[in-house]
Amino acid sequence: MTTSIPMERKVDVPKNYETYAWVFMRYSALLLIPLVWIHVLINDVLVGVHAIDLTYVQQRWALMGWRVYDILLLSFTFAHGVNGLRTVTRDYLHKLSHRKWLDWGLLAFWFLVSLIGAVAIIGGVRMP
Repeated sequence: MTTSIPMERKVDVPKNYETYAWVFMRYSALLLIPLVWIHVLINDVLVGVHAIDLTYVQQRWALMGWRVYDILLLSFTFAHGVNGLRTVTRDYLHKLSHRKWLDWGLLAFWFLVSLIGAVAIIGGVRMP
């Protein structure tokens, strides 16, 4: 009895929006998992939700590192939610042009909401 060695398969992966979205979801998930668990550990276990108030947030955001952390947490989490919405709505859109409009519209929506969140976290423009 002889066994055959499986041959190596080579697949040409297209360099398009879908490929880049797929890659981004995988890498951002690798960052999102520790971001979320560290957030839960600090805010829910160590500090406790009863102690989180405006003063706590103000003290935490006094360091730019925590602001960047929260911006990344917001952006990556929202990206995964928007990608889920994109996946579900693609089941109902059959024309390629509609799918492309949806993809770019949701990307713009994600970027806009993430930008607004980042401006809110960083402090934005100070009004006199």
